[in-house]
Amino acid sequence: MPLFFKISLFFFFFFFFFFFFFFFFVSSSSPLDNNHPLESLTLFELTQVTNIVKNSYFPLNVTFHYVGLNEPNKQLVLSWLSSTHHPALPREAIVITRIDQKTHEIIVDLSSVSILSDKIYNGHGYPMLTLQEQTVADELPLSYPPFISSIKKRRLKLKEVACQGYPVGWYGEKRKSTNRMVKVICYYLDGTINLYMRPIEGITIIVLLDQMTIVSYIDRLIVPVPKANGTDYMGSKRWRSSHESNSIKIVQPDGPSFTLDNGNTVRWVDWKFHVAYDMRAGIIISLASMFDADKREFRSVMYRGFVSEVFVPYMDLTEEWYYRAYFDAGEFGFGICAVELEPSKDCPENAKFIDGYFISQDGTPGKMPNVICIFERYAGDIMWRHTEDAIPGKKIRKVRPEVSLVVRMVSTVGNYDYITDYEFKQSGTIKVTVGLTGLLEVRGSIYTHNDQIKEEVYGTLTAENTLGAYHDHFFTYHLDLDVDGHENSFVKNNLKTRRVINKSSPRKSYWTVVSETAETESDAKIQLGSSRGAFEMVVVNPNKKTEVGNEIGYCLIPGGSATSPLLSDDDYPQIRGGFTKYNVWVTPYKKSEKWAGGLYTDQSHGDDTLAIWSLRDREIKNKDIALWYTFGVHHVPKQEDFPIMPTLSTSFELKPTNFFQHNPVL
Repeated sequence: MPLFFKISLFFFFFFFFFFFFFFFFVSSSSPLDNNHPLESLTLFELTQVTNIVKNSYFPLNVTFHYVGLNEPNKQLVLSWLSSTHHPALPREAIVITRIDQKTHEIIVDLSSVSILSDKIYNGHGYPMLTLQEQTVADELPLSYPPFISSIKKRRLKLKEVACQGYPVGWYGEKRKSTNRMVKVICYYLDGTINLYMRPIEGITIIVLLDQMTIVSYIDRLIVPVPKANGTDYMGSKRWRSSHESNSIKIVQPDGPSFTLDNGNTVRWVDWKFHVAYDMRAGIIISLASMFDADKREFRSVMYRGFVSEVFVPYMDLTEEWYYRAYFDAGEFGFGICAVELEPSKDCPENAKFIDGYFISQDGTPGKMPNVICIFERYAGDIMWRHTEDAIPGKKIRKVRPEVSLVVRMVSTVGNYDYITDYEFKQSGTIKVTVGLTGLLEVRGSIYTHNDQIKEEVYGTLTAENTLGAYHDHFFTYHLDLDVDGHENSFVKNNLKTRRVINKSSPRKSYWTVVSETAETESDAKIQLGSSRGAFEMVVVNPNKKTEVGNEIGYCLIPGGSATSPLLSDDDYPQIRGGFTKYNVWVTPYKKSEKWAGGLYTDQSHGDDTLAIWSLRDREIKNKDIALWYTFGVHHVPKQEDFPIMPTLSTSFELKPTNFFQHNPVL
C-alpha cells in the first residue's frame, strides 16, 4: 500500500472517530454543554452515574432504586433563564441506592465525574421498590412447596396462577424494621387475562426483598375464586343498537401550532414551559410563563409543578387486606410505572411524543419510548362568546372556539391506570386533570347476592363472589407558583354575608369580599368542604399591581372533588398520609421538600412528611412559597366498574386573577 494512501487512511479514521466521539459524548450528552438546566438526565449521564457509583463501591453489590436530576439552585436557574448567553450550570444526579443492606443517598457531580456527598439513611422507611425485585418476588410462591400444596387443595392449576407483591406498610411497631419486605398476593387466570377479578383469598405470603426469600406463609381459609366468565375486557361481545358511533379524527393540515426543542421546551401561542420526565413524579412542568402582549414580555406563572404523592388506602379490615394502603409515587414510582402511549388511542393523531430515561436495579440505563405526549385539543368547547341584540337595528355575534394544549402521561400502578393531563389554555389557565381507569382491586367472597350479606364486607358486590373494596385516591401536587416573580403571598378571599342596615336599600342582605393574607404556614392550611363558608384561594404578588391597583395573582380553583380523608387521625395509614388532612398547604420554598409523604415512603412512620415540616409554622408572607394541593375521590365501587372501569376524572385549575390588564384572548 502506498505511503500516501496509508497516511490518508490514518487521517480519515482519526477525524472520523474524533467527530464521532465529539458529537456523541460532548454535543449530545455532555453535562458541560448548554442544555436546559432542568432537562432530564440523558442516557449518557445515567451511564456515567452507574459507572461512578459502582466504581466507588466495587466489589460490593449496588442496587439502584431512584436516579433523578438534582436540579441546580433556583436562583442559578432563574439567572440562566434571564441570560442571553445561557452559561452552563452544574449537572448533578441524586441517587438512592441499597449497598450492603443500607440505604445511601448519593449526589453525583456529572461535570467533574465524582461523588459530592454520600449519606447513609438510618431513619424509618425505605426507597422505592424496583421493578426487577418485584418480578423476582412475584415468582417465588410458584416454586414454594406449601403454596403449591395450597393451590392443589383449591383444585386450581399452578400454571394459571400469577402473583404480585405489595408494600406491608406500618402498624405501630415501635422498633425500626430492619427488613425490606412485601406481601405477595396471587390471582388465577384460566379463561381470562383479567387476573385482578380472580383473587386467590386466604393466603398471606411475606417475602424479604434483600434476601429474596419467603419468611412467612399462612393459608388461613378457602374462599371461592370468582368465575372467569364476564371478566374479559379485550373484545366486546355485547349486543348494541344499530346506531354505532363513527370514527373521529383530529386533523391539522398545517401541522401542530406548538414547537418542541431538543431540550424539551414547549412554545405554544403565548405559553412557554419546560417538560421533563422523572422516575418518581412522572411529568414535571417547569418555568411556565405567559406572554403579555401589553407588556411585550413573558411573565412567570409556575417555577415547578408535579405529582408529589398518590395515597390509596383501602377500607377492608380482613387479615389479607388491612395493610393495603399504598403510596403510588413513593413506593412504586409514578414515572417508572408510566407506559408507552399508543398513537391515535392514548393520544390523538396530532400528538408529538417524548421519551423517558431511567435506571434499572442493576444500574442499566433504559429508554421508555413515547412516555409523554403533547397535543392541541379542540372538543367543540367555546372560549368566549356573546350575542348582542340590544342595539336597535343590529344583531352582533362573536364566538371564539376553545383550543388548548395538553401534556399527558399514563401510569399503570398495578390494577389502576392513571391518566395525568396538564392543560394549558389561551386564557392563561392551567388545568390539571387525573383520570382513573383500569381494574378494581376485588376480594373473593362466598356471596353471590346482596340478600345473603348480613355482615360488614367493606365493599360492593359487583359480580358473583366478587367484592369491590371501598377505597380512596388522594393526589397531592407540589406547585411552586412564581406569580410574576418569586416573592408571593397566599390570600384567602372570604365571601361574607352582610345585612342591610338603616333601610338604605329595599334589599335585606348582600355579600362582599374580606381578604386575609396568611402570615405563617398555619394560617394557610385549608380543609375544603368544612363549614367555613365560601372563599377564593389566591397566590398574589404583593409587590406588583395592575394599572387600576389590584394585586396580581393566580387563583386555585378546586374541580368539585376536593376530598378530605375519613380515617381517624390516629389510624396508622392516616399517620403516614397526614399530608392529606388538609387540601391546601403553603410552605416556604425549600429544594429538599418535594415529596409530601417523605423521601423514604416504604414502611415509613409518617415522621418526615409535609404535615411534619409545616409544624415549624414558618413565615410565608411575601416569600418564595410553594402551594400543595390535595384532591381525589372516595371510591365506592359500582357494577359499572366491572370488569374494567370507565374513566373517572377529577381536576383543579390555576387561573389568572388580575394578572392581566384585560381578557388576554381578545
